[in-house]
Amino acid sequence: MSNPHTSAPETATRPLVEVKNLRVVLPLIEGNLTASDGVSFTIPEGKTLGLVGESGCGKTITAQSILKIAPRNSRTSGEILLHYPDRPPVDIVSLGPKDDELLSIRGGEAAMIFQEPMTSFSPVHSIGNQLLETIYLHRTRDKAKAHEIAVAMLQKVGIADPAAALRKYPHEFSGGMRQRAMIAMALASQPRLLIADEPTTALDVTVQAQVLRLMRDLQRDQGMAILYISHDLGVIARMADEVAVMYMGSIVEYAAVRDLFHAPKHPYTKGLMASVPRIGKKSGEPLESIKGNVPVPINKPVACGFFPRCPVAIAGVCDKAVPPLVDVTPGHRSACFLYPEVVAAAGLPQGAANVH
Repeated sequence: MSNPHTSAPETATRPLVEVKNLRVVLPLIEGNLTASDGVSFTIPEGKTLGLVGESGCGKTITAQSILKIAPRNSRTSGEILLHYPDRPPVDIVSLGPKDDELLSIRGGEAAMIFQEPMTSFSPVHSIGNQLLETIYLHRTRDKAKAHEIAVAMLQKVGIADPAAALRKYPHEFSGGMRQRAMIAMALASQPRLLIADEPTTALDVTVQAQVLRLMRDLQRDQGMAILYISHDLGVIARMADEVAVMYMGSIVEYAAVRDLFHAPKHPYTKGLMASVPRIGKKSGEPLESIKGNVPVPINKPVACGFFPRCPVAIAGVCDKAVPPLVDVTPGHRSACFLYPEVVAAAGLPQGAANVH
């Protein structure tokens, strides 16, 4: 699982997006569902952060919060700072739903590619109609210039005869072509941040590879940052510079992609790694898996969320306190009481977790 990013030397880059202590709560009849619980991360300019975890871990709602498109009944707190080169950062959490600043950010400064483009496109409007709407809103009101940009964007994402493609409807495109059109629409406004929510899950392997290559090429050409959400560790290894592993609404591990794959620290991350199919397994040998399912984060207890499924859980510690996310090696954060740095940050006595 090679990553083209790791071959280049690290350079200092400015933060584009800073998420600080993000908390998103959905009030339900059964209780409060904490979809994001104290999530913090930074996406530098021109870099890719991979957000990984099983379904139901809070990846999508965390990303939706950046564009403020989380469910309307949700309650959001914390900060989401969008940085600009020539003025102070804007806290997206503080913006109202009809604020002009928010409207300029959505689809302009930041754009999103969704998992299933067929449900994201309007079925009764042509691809060109929907693409031009974005261009009119964020680039130009000149019809001739907008049409020229639309054709160029479809050509850039590899759609043959782009002028004719503008007249087609979503159902006339294959899955791969719809995803390419969705990428073209997301990038038409030249966003500085692209949020990709499992954009290749519904595609076959060949088309998936083409779409991933396209995204990397466009990132290089346009210098945008990417938040890439996936449960596929192979894709994350290829796309990301840094990786945040989410479980039950919280980040449990955060590291550079090379460090995370070579030396995972959290038992949950190790379980995800072990469950990846590998060449060399004997015929009929079952794949490893993490026992149980992700609990629904309603009225979360004061405990490690992974405790019920963890093979190395420490009774009386992991089920009694929430492990903070701290550095356990330089630049590599984990939220697990197996590490003395986490025990100390939680304010527990050093012998409490029987660390080793």
